[in-house]
Amino acid sequence: MTFKTNRRKFLAGTAAATAGLLAAPAILRAAETIKLDISHYLPPTHGIEVDMLRPWAEELREKSNGQVDFEIHNVSSAYGRLDRQADQVRAGVVDVGFGLAGIPRGRFPHTSVIELPFVVERAEAGSRALWELYQTGQLGGEYDGFKVLGLMTHHGALFHTVDRPIKQLSDLKGLRIRSPGPAVNAMLEFEGASAIGMPPSQIYEALQKGALDGVATTWDLVGAIKLNEVLKYHTDARVYAAAFYIVMNQDTYNGLPENVRTIIDETTGEAWQSKIGPWWDKWDAAGKQDAIDRGQEIIVIDDATRDQWRQQLEPMINSYLDGLKSEGVEDPQKLYETTRELVQKYQS
Repeated sequence: MTFKTNRRKFLAGTAAATAGLLAAPAILRAAETIKLDISHYLPPTHGIEVDMLRPWAEELREKSNGQVDFEIHNVSSAYGRLDRQADQVRAGVVDVGFGLAGIPRGRFPHTSVIELPFVVERAEAGSRALWELYQTGQLGGEYDGFKVLGLMTHHGALFHTVDRPIKQLSDLKGLRIRSPGPAVNAMLEFEGASAIGMPPSQIYEALQKGALDGVATTWDLVGAIKLNEVLKYHTDARVYAAAFYIVMNQDTYNGLPENVRTIIDETTGEAWQSKIGPWWDKWDAAGKQDAIDRGQEIIVIDDATRDQWRQQLEPMINSYLDGLKSEGVEDPQKLYETTRELVQKYQS
């Protein structure tokens, strides 16, 4: 007998059938094969699947002695839309989803504070800070209804451009830059750039056709979708870090046998934290090396200049924080200060 996932129940079942399945005794479900549907918005060759999601799912299968099986749905599937990852987990269309917290806009406003300029330079510090904020209840209720398996950031990201090198923030003026979320949007617009929201699968063509002038992103994404074929300049300012979530449908989790829930708890969350920095080191390396091999210009912004840029952006940061009050963040300034303190604690 196969344990029907929430995705199949959503597509084919009635409310009565769903209730009947969830009411099945745990001892009966423990004898079934439990298949989890896991989705993300990246190519199947990306490190998120190769190094994180697939090894975790395989570990779950091994530790449950085959009680749990899985299927991963990547960007090429019907479940690979960037802007739908959280929604389809909440609805039970898939059981587990990996997504970018900034898209769609306004979904995770507390989380967006960690994406503000010059808060995070290293993924391990940003990820541990974000996880502590969640664990201590400082991210509001924006993850209510989910079993949160993990939260993380990437390393501080860069500006990558086609025709204009970015050596000062003022060089962004007039450019159309792909942005991963509202905090980065605000920074770009403050400097006179146009912030463009766009899934990774569309970026290459937009750069190639001149619909974009550049991207604000990691070396990792540049390498994963071959953007160095159309880019020329890379400004390594470690300017921001995007936040990501890995969430599970709460009803799916609650309906699992106790031993499977225990395995999930022991293999996610804190268990991932020590791996995040090395993962991003590995993922970023390929994109950077490709740019070096192509002879492209890499402009490294030193710490003193980064601090000057942060001061220059203070009015934008304060304005962004004020705007979060209307999105349900009770004390954005306090959350910002706490976030920076936690990042610094883990950075050191």
